[in-house]
Amino acid sequence: MGRFHRHDDGTVHEHGPDGHSHTHGDVPPAGHGSGHGHTHGDVPPAGHGSGHGDWDGHSHTHGDLPPAGDGSGHGDRDGHSHTHGDLPPAGDGIGHSHEGGPAAAGADARRKRDHSQDIGDHSGYETGLERIEILERIFDENDAAAAANRAVLDAAGVVAVNVMSSPGAGKTTLLAATLDALAGQVRCGVVEGDIETSLDADKLRGRGAQIALLNTGAGFGGECHLDAPMVAHALRELDLDSLDLVLIENVGNLVCPAEFDVGAHRKAMVFSVTEGEDKPLKYPVMFRAVDVVVLNKVDLLAYVPFDAAAFEANLRQINPDAALIETNALTGEGIQLWLRWLQAALVD
Repeated sequence: MGRFHRHDDGTVHEHGPDGHSHTHGDVPPAGHGSGHGHTHGDVPPAGHGSGHGDWDGHSHTHGDLPPAGDGSGHGDRDGHSHTHGDLPPAGDGIGHSHEGGPAAAGADARRKRDHSQDIGDHSGYETGLERIEILERIFDENDAAAAANRAVLDAAGVVAVNVMSSPGAGKTTLLAATLDALAGQVRCGVVEGDIETSLDADKLRGRGAQIALLNTGAGFGGECHLDAPMVAHALRELDLDSLDLVLIENVGNLVCPAEFDVGAHRKAMVFSVTEGEDKPLKYPVMFRAVDVVVLNKVDLLAYVPFDAAAFEANLRQINPDAALIETNALTGEGIQLWLRWLQAALVD
């Protein structure tokens, strides 16, 4: 998982493990094995890191093409053949796209991209309308794991809420106030997601909830988001049969967390007035994905140039149905409205 992203329209673009991309040749013939075409000769752009190089373990032999169907080599557009060493294991997040292959009939819109609307140079990740099969498989596997997580939660009678935001918006402060308010009324568990440290998890301990710490830097590649397999790992640390509600605090990030279903029944985001009223338009994937937006730190409205009316108008343009709740998590202002939303989620 990880070296790729999905655009607002759902298109997946791959990023290689060393941060660079490849332009690929035609799709190899059936039975070709795991080969793929490369276009050689162009000097990589500044900051590319390495010229052409594949992952470690590949060797390249130039000369005659290998016999058809031998699975060990492949031809480039310029007549080069390549012989590869061991391929990385399946699911390692390294995908290859093929230029010139036909788009699959009836391909889902999230796998396609209309580049006529692009702003800026996207040529380094150009894929046209092709399906990127390995990335499709990654998302499909995540979606299957998310469905399994929901089934486990449903079997235990637990509702899960995926809580997302950019760093510093106030997720942890809001969750601390939530746990304090629900103590003795709703049996809560928390999956606390962070790249490193237990700092946020420590802030939530001692408030009557079960806490499962999930550091993505510990065996999950340091990802900037949680995905369904990670959450499945964390759920095993909770006694779900003794809980009513699981709050999943995602990694602070306004982009990637919205792209991965983790198995939650509801999605919430915390948004600080310090972030600006234009963010629903600039980060539509997140705002479109959620069921509720908690507009936090409203006590700072007197000190920051935030247009609350413009923010709501921008939000409604992207997501007409999301609930909007204004809070100051530090003082408890607006918390009752948030708690009411959670209670409604528990009975739906």
